[in-house]
Amino acid sequence: MTTTLITGANKGIGLETARQLIAAGHEVWVGSRDEARGREAVSALGAGARLVVLDVTDEASVAAAAKTIEAAGGLDVLVNNAGVEGRGPGNAVIGAAEVTAEQMEYVFATNVFGTVRVTHAFLPLLQRSASPVIVNVSSGLASLASLSDPQSPTHFYPGVAYPASKTAVNMITIQTAKAFPEMRINAVEPGFTKTDLNGNTGTQTVEQGARIIVRMARLGQDGPTGGYFSADGPLPW
Repeated sequence: MTTTLITGANKGIGLETARQLIAAGHEVWVGSRDEARGREAVSALGAGARLVVLDVTDEASVAAAAKTIEAAGGLDVLVNNAGVEGRGPGNAVIGAAEVTAEQMEYVFATNVFGTVRVTHAFLPLLQRSASPVIVNVSSGLASLASLSDPQSPTHFYPGVAYPASKTAVNMITIQTAKAFPEMRINAVEPGFTKTDLNGNTGTQTVEQGARIIVRMARLGQDGPTGGYFSADGPLPW
């Protein structure tokens, strides 16, 4: 059986990704910073779901989670899903004129440093797998090509911290894939999905948003690596 860890899996796209992967035959570790919410998620998911308390911003928490999963048998697939957007009062996007270093640090702590921290901690387990996979949940807002193109809808998004953090995730994806060619490591864009992350302003369901994550989590050794994908195919960096 394929064993998968999903960070930030107690709600939203992470929870739905867990549901779909369990349906596909995976055993899924539901990574949740909040133990009570994690237990609720595992209870709702049923057989095939296991809870691991995991705060991606905390070194000790990540190390403890890695020990727990190692003791239980190891890991085949890591989905770095935990993320924050860092909006201002009234759920307003914080633009270039207002963004502060502190706000950037808050977003990067989870989206970038959390991704690096979790990946580093679980690499030894993934290296023992016969078919190791890492899926980094990115965003269409990470594409420099799209944000700089006046013909692209994402061009008009004014925020700084979130796109910058996800562009960093894309770079981490490329470099990690080059360093570990035996793994399938890709970044994915779920699409503008209705979740707490964006104040439920998204235009698609979590079921739709999870599709590309699930697809890339199920890659075989002949699948792509070092890429950036949406449900419709490869995206421009």
